[in-house]
Amino acid sequence: MVLPAYRAIMAKLTHFNTDGEAHMVDVGAKDISRRTAIAEGRIYTKPETLALIQQGGHAKGDVLGVARVAGIMAAKKTSELIPLCHPLTLTHIEIDLQVLSQEGCVRCRATVETRERTGVEMEAMMAVEISLLTIYDMCKSVDRRMTLSDIRLLEKSGGKSGSWKR
Repeated sequence: MVLPAYRAIMAKLTHFNTDGEAHMVDVGAKDISRRTAIAEGRIYTKPETLALIQQGGHAKGDVLGVARVAGIMAAKKTSELIPLCHPLTLTHIEIDLQVLSQEGCVRCRATVETRERTGVEMEAMMAVEISLLTIYDMCKSVDRRMTLSDIRLLEKSGGKSGSWKR
């Protein structure tokens, strides 16, 4: 049972009903519109690890190519991993991986688009996270100190709430 003081707060959190129970939001009455989200994150590594990644000299192969495919697959499977996400038909997924030697990291930027009744923010963030985790997995034998950082939504557009930019 939820105390009355929390009912107003719970009303703003769309994934909870008035009794405080988690539920999937009903998006059936929303209009279908083009929705886009862009997210990014970074993985910080040793300079030697970055060089291996950039030169394609890693024994496991094309680290960035595998990470890109992993990010695309992750975006498509977001609703299977995050319990209250709606399954969406994605119309476009772009994963941009850039080695930033001066900063000691690989930056991942994911752009995800759909024509649906709900947004794709979670899909974009999932794509970034899994792309970066794939880099970690492929490089952990040479660098266990890698750090994933700054995973965040940069912008979204479409839907009733319109556009938002960090």
